[in-house]
Amino acid sequence: MKSRRVRFLERTAEVFDLPADAVAGVPRLELVGDGELRVENHKGILSYGREEIHVSGGIFLIKIIGQELELRAMTGLELLITGKISQITLA
Repeated sequence: MKSRRVRFLERTAEVFDLPADAVAGVPRLELVGDGELRVENHKGILSYGREEIHVSGGIFLIKIIGQELELRAMTGLELLITGKISQITLA
């Protein structure tokens, strides 16, 4: 369940026509084909393997499942994951 703060920020973003991820600090995922995933606003990597990577998205746990997964780049704001991505789930 979303916190009151997150819901407030999402509503504020709607009113001012701003991207919710930028205002609320929620993760933004960009999947390019099945071979590249960019994750912005992450809170760190929780587990890392060639077939499964878990990333903290703050209020979400992001699970990336695939084959030959590789963390290609990581900054405080963005991750770049490559490989054969077959599934992404938010929990």
